[in-house]
Amino acid sequence: MKQFSALIAAFFITGAIGFTMFSIGANALTNQNTIPVSNSPASASASVSSTQDATQTQLQQMQEIINQYQARDQQYQQQLNELIQQVNQGNAQVQAYQQLLLELQQRGVIIIQRDGTIRIPRG
Repeated sequence: MKQFSALIAAFFITGAIGFTMFSIGANALTNQNTIPVSNSPASASASVSSTQDATQTQLQQMQEIINQYQARDQQYQQQLNELIQQVNQGNAQVQAYQQLLLELQQRGVIIIQRDGTIRIPRG
């Protein structure tokens, strides 16, 4: 008996919920007092246009940033080339000094010791 009353109550509750859902759906279909949907074609084209404008603005800003980075990169590359040239000049001077010291040592004008000190022999 308890199972039979539970089954009757379940059918009654399911029917009530189904009837309520059906009533709400029928009311929504027959209701004439509505506002335009926000994604209607007219507003969609305006939205697409504003989105395209925003995208175009962002693209222009990105292009300006890229141009700034490229200009900065060229400046850094020029500075790097100047520094490389200075290092090369310094290396050439060091090689010239090494060659001079080697010539002086070979002619006996100076003596370079193992610790790097330079002595001038007497006489």
